[in-house]
Amino acid sequence: MELLNNLALGLATALTLKNLAYCFAGTLIGTLIGVLPGLGPVATLAMLLPFTYALEPTSALIMLAGIYYGAQYGGSTTAILVNLPGEAASVVTCLDGYQMARRGRAGAALGISAIGSFFAGSVATLLIAAFALPLVELAFKFGPAEYFSLMVLGLIGAVVLAAGSLIKAIAMIVLGLLLGLIGTDVNSGVARFAFDVPELTDGIGFVAVAMGVFAFAEIVANVEKRETREVFTGKVKNLLPTGADLKEAAPAIARGTALGSVLGILPGGGALLSSFAAYSLEKKIAGAGAQPPFGQGNIRGVAGPESANNAGAQTAFIPMLTLGIPPNAVMALMIGAMTIHNIQPGPQVMSSNPALFWGLIASMWVGNLMLVVLNLPLIGIWVQLLKVPYRWLYPAILAFCCIGAFSINNNPFDVYVTAIFGAVGYLFYKLDCEPAPLILGFILGPMMEENLRRAMLLSRGDPTVFFTRPLSLALLLMALALVLVVAVPAIKSRRAQAFHEET
Repeated sequence: MELLNNLALGLATALTLKNLAYCFAGTLIGTLIGVLPGLGPVATLAMLLPFTYALEPTSALIMLAGIYYGAQYGGSTTAILVNLPGEAASVVTCLDGYQMARRGRAGAALGISAIGSFFAGSVATLLIAAFALPLVELAFKFGPAEYFSLMVLGLIGAVVLAAGSLIKAIAMIVLGLLLGLIGTDVNSGVARFAFDVPELTDGIGFVAVAMGVFAFAEIVANVEKRETREVFTGKVKNLLPTGADLKEAAPAIARGTALGSVLGILPGGGALLSSFAAYSLEKKIAGAGAQPPFGQGNIRGVAGPESANNAGAQTAFIPMLTLGIPPNAVMALMIGAMTIHNIQPGPQVMSSNPALFWGLIASMWVGNLMLVVLNLPLIGIWVQLLKVPYRWLYPAILAFCCIGAFSINNNPFDVYVTAIFGAVGYLFYKLDCEPAPLILGFILGPMMEENLRRAMLLSRGDPTVFFTRPLSLALLLMALALVLVVAVPAIKSRRAQAFHEET
């Protein structure tokens, strides 16, 4: 009964004219970003953070969430029609989606992608609503020691599940933690690592770091790439899949939804890992006798990954909303948005601001419905948009970023910091270092330090407090198990292949 009352409150909040408008704006921008290869949701959210200052917190979070799950929808359009992933999680959709388009079945591929995405998004939203209350009740039992151990588990999980080298992922986490230490120590009042620069005494701005390493670096990296696009120019028709298509794709949609819902909660998992895992699962279930073979236009190769990446994108909100712990870079940006609006992330949000908490959850249902309406009828517009040369778009996006960075404090110093981190982000790109763990470390660093100090003060300096409290010990043992599991040679080699399989 309590859940129904909460959902009624959420719907009443989400269905106001203002919040509907921001939900529509978010899903439209997300779809647009997903359609345009090169700019993912992380870079877009980083760019738009400064512009959310003027919005109410609920409206801002509804719009930012819409951008995130909207990008998963839009990414499939580019993958199917251009054979380029508009968003990283749509990489595997290219394999069978584009082949379906070449066989004259672009409409069926886009239709099953939209249906799978809508089903997965709706189920994932139900899971968020169902698990929110019990997880928040559990979170209220957490003390400083438990929160510190949970953050250790989150950072180790992000390292283990990050694409690429483990050493590089660890280095990014550590660098993020160190950057989070810059500023005034709240206990002693001493400026740390400020180097007598007055602007650094309050620390480096989260928006400047995020916008630099994601947006600026992404733009520079894309400018140097040669544009090699083969836009599908045939007429997209029969957007509603046939009964036979639905019968074949339905089990893949169900499996992808279940897999994505679980993997989305894991630190570093989210949509990307979910889509790769779902494709591998469908390929193994189908076996060598799949007709048509996977990679040559099998509809299950579109239905499974597209359902999984949307489910993973939305269940990633569970640890962010209930525990205040971001499982991936996008959720770190969402926490940054909450901090901008003076909202302390964590379980207390449900009790202190229930309209925001449940309004955001309810808006996901509304947003998923909007996305189906947006994606299918507007396919023709997206195809035309894909023909616009990116070299015309990037200068405008860069100028937009600079305006956003300046508008935070009306201080050119923020633009300089963003540019510096843009150069650093481009260096990371060249060195094949994933910047997402850096952002997680930067967000969690100050929170870890605060909880470590509080735990040590309450235990009078006894470090065994982290091992004598059952919840804290369990979380640390889970973190240790993750480290040991990834050290097993077979799993280590499999992890190295996971993000490159079939691509």
